[in-house]
Amino acid sequence: MRSAQQILAEAEVIAVVGASREPWKPSHTVPLQMLRYGWRIIPVNPYADEVFGVKTVPTLADIGEPVDLVDIFRPAADAVEIVRQAVAIKAPAVWLQSGIVSAEARRIATEAGMEYVEDRCLAVERAMGNLTRLS
Repeated sequence: MRSAQQILAEAEVIAVVGASREPWKPSHTVPLQMLRYGWRIIPVNPYADEVFGVKTVPTLADIGEPVDLVDIFRPAADAVEIVRQAVAIKAPAVWLQSGIVSAEARRIATEAGMEYVEDRCLAVERAMGNLTRLS
């Protein structure tokens, strides 16, 4: 199994479930930072047309291309269904942001052979590993 930093370093396309239009929320600032450091972000939000200038999709199933990582900015109670959707699109890894923990989501991901990270922040891991996708 890869470490959280390895998963992030090797990802190119990150689907962010719960990406927010509100600039003061971590669900806006974290994916925006990842975008600025060279990752391709696909915001998943059924209530917005775009987030940080990127067109949103309503669900993971609407993406229509492979993603390397599904990043979840939703409450733990929602994570179970989102992980099921990530399994359905054959995402290789899921990541629950800081403060989000779900034993059931972990079980579903593990049984599907997915890599699973929880209660960690993409931006913190990016900074700690000095990671970038910029050439």
